[in-house]
Amino acid sequence: MILTLLILVPLLSGLLAWLLGRRRDTLARAIALAGMLVDLGLAVGLAVARAPRGAGLPLRSPSGTWWIEEWRSWIPSLGISYHLGLDGLSLLLVMLTAFIGVIAVLVSWREIRDRVGLFHGTLLWVLAGIQGVFLSLDLFLFYFFWEVMLVPMYFLIGVWGHERRIYAAVKFFLFTLTGGLLMLVSIVGVVVLHGRATGVYTFDYAALIGTAVPPGLAMGLLLGYVAGFAVKLPAVPLHSWLPDAHTEAPTAGSVILAGLLLKTGAYGLIRFAVPFFPDAAARLAPVAMAVGVVGILYGAVLAFAQTDLKRLVAYTSVSHMGFVLLGIFAWNEIALQGVVLQMVAHALSTGALFVLVGMLQERLHTRDLRAMGGFWEAMPRLGGLATVLAMASLGLPGLANFVAEFLVLLGVYPRSVLLATLGAIGMVLAAVYSLRVVQGVFHGPRAPSAKLPDLSAREAIVLTAMVALLVLLGFWPQPLLEATRPVFALMGMGGGR
Repeated sequence: MILTLLILVPLLSGLLAWLLGRRRDTLARAIALAGMLVDLGLAVGLAVARAPRGAGLPLRSPSGTWWIEEWRSWIPSLGISYHLGLDGLSLLLVMLTAFIGVIAVLVSWREIRDRVGLFHGTLLWVLAGIQGVFLSLDLFLFYFFWEVMLVPMYFLIGVWGHERRIYAAVKFFLFTLTGGLLMLVSIVGVVVLHGRATGVYTFDYAALIGTAVPPGLAMGLLLGYVAGFAVKLPAVPLHSWLPDAHTEAPTAGSVILAGLLLKTGAYGLIRFAVPFFPDAAARLAPVAMAVGVVGILYGAVLAFAQTDLKRLVAYTSVSHMGFVLLGIFAWNEIALQGVVLQMVAHALSTGALFVLVGMLQERLHTRDLRAMGGFWEAMPRLGGLATVLAMASLGLPGLANFVAEFLVLLGVYPRSVLLATLGAIGMVLAAVYSLRVVQGVFHGPRAPSAKLPDLSAREAIVLTAMVALLVLLGFWPQPLLEATRPVFALMGMGGGR
């Protein structure tokens, strides 16, 4: 029941925030914040319950399979069930979802003033869908939650976004819907193949993962999965919706996009696409890894070329998520552990950068980097935290991003020295655009502006919490690595392969 609660709490809290907060904005905010704090408490409680005595996070599953499962028959005639499961990988992402949800509510506290109750309801419904994606072990249920994420995010961008919000929302909807439909075709294809081979038609993950697929058909079905997940990742050239969506979304929408929605694409590749079609994935790997490297370099160059600060951060996501695609198709334990850590580190660092941009826009009423400069004296605390976040983005040792990208490149190196080298060049380019942001906003010539307030208590709590986690994981990533090791061991990987 606790896995269902992880989905129901944000779902029902969002409904209450909308219904009870239609006339009282503060009540809507309070209900949303309380709901996500409860969700975070449930996720942390699961982590503590699974941890051996003396450990801070869950290490190993005693049974070697799912730690917790919930199953109910749903549509038995079609082999569809309500099946949720939790292991080390999904637990980390469930905790991340709840934490980012709390951050998203807090950063919206003053920014959103129109239809506040409906906004927080929509925000929490997105989070409920994301929790469902990370917990589903029935592929129809997974697809259901995959599409549930789409609709409320469309409204978050289209209703509460900025000037070109309708264009960005429609573009986001069309890209992700098309990718999702291609994925659905592949899901049904695997179900039909399994049914013909066994006489049992089911959408259950455990039953389908061993389905024998003819080599010629396997590549086509894999590409359907990859299309759906690569759009969300996003991988070049399927990324063009992302800069527009980030630029026009409210701050909370950008935080959820960067911190969580992109991670659903990576999770889908790790959990479904590659394990379902290992031989086809091995044949596709050189191309997919090359696309990952292209994304790393392309995103970094485009980020440096931007003058809109929010668009600049959006392109850094394209670059950083290129490491995720590169590491997934390297498909060894070291690379995949780097991928998982990168997913968490990127959610914290890039999410915090979007929070930072939102704070600057609230004070300056512009995101134009050319209209900024010399703000360190007026906002030293904001400048200090921004510098740490820039250092995280460029991969400074001691912060989580460095450990993640180093592990990815270490895992890629035995597969391709060239791709690992080009990926490392991407880290150098990250230093260029990261330092440009700090220099352009907080140093250099002083931009004409009124007296600017430094961080409020609420803003300081948000940014400090995210920076603290980046530092903690930079020096102590072992709990995350240990939590995912049994998952990857079950996929047949040795520690050094």
